[in-house]
Amino acid sequence: MSEESLYQKSNLERLPELSKLAPEAFKSFSQFDKAALADGVIPQKTKELIAIAVAHVTGCPYCIDIHVNNAKGLEVSREEMGEAILVATALKAGSAMAHGVNALEAYDGSNEGDLYKKSNISRLKEFSKLAPAAFKAFTQLDREAMQPGEISQKDKELIAVAVAHVTGCPYCIEIHTNNAKDLDVTKQEMAEAILVGTALKAGSAVAHSVNALNAYDA
Repeated sequence: MSEESLYQKSNLERLPELSKLAPEAFKSFSQFDKAALADGVIPQKTKELIAIAVAHVTGCPYCIDIHVNNAKGLEVSREEMGEAILVATALKAGSAMAHGVNALEAYDGSNEGDLYKKSNISRLKEFSKLAPAAFKAFTQLDREAMQPGEISQKDKELIAVAVAHVTGCPYCIEIHTNNAKDLDVTKQEMAEAILVGTALKAGSAVAHSVNALNAYDA
C-alpha cells in the first residue's frame, strides 16, 4: 500500500472503531442511514441513483464506491448511473451560477440587508451578456442533463431536489421543487429524496472518519 495514498478502499475496515469511540451517536447515524435508503414512496433503486448523484457532490470516494455497488445490485444500468452523475454535475454548476446573482447585487451595491431576495434570480440573464459563450454552454449542460432519458424527468427532478439541499442553494431548491410539483411529485416523495441527500452528506463525514483515525494514529 502506498504511503502517499489517502483513499485506500481498505480504510473503511476501520469504520467500526467509530462505533466504539462514540457508540450512541454512531448507532443513531447507522439507523438513520438505513431508514433513509430503504424502500418507501421512492423505490430503493431510485434512492441509490440519488445517493450516487449526491456522493459526487460531496466528493466522497467511499460513498461513490458503496452506492455504485448497491445500485448495480439493484440492476441500475451504466447509462442510468451516468445520467444521475450529470444531473449532479448540472446542479453543482447551477448552484455556483445561481449565486452569481448575489455577486451582481454585491458588485452594484444593491444588497441592502437581504442577501437572498427571490427576485434576484431574474438577474441571471445578465450573464448571457457578461460571458456569453460560457453562459450558453452552461445553459446547454443544464438543459441536456435534465432531459428525460434512461432516467425519467420526474426522477431527475427528485435527484435535483436532493442535490440542491446538499449544495445549499435556495434558488435551486425553489426552482426544482416547483419543477417536481409540476411533474406530480408528492410532498412525501420530496421529503424522502431530501433525507437521502441528508444521509449521504452525513455519510460522507462519517466515512472520512477513517482518514482521521489514520492521521491520528500516524
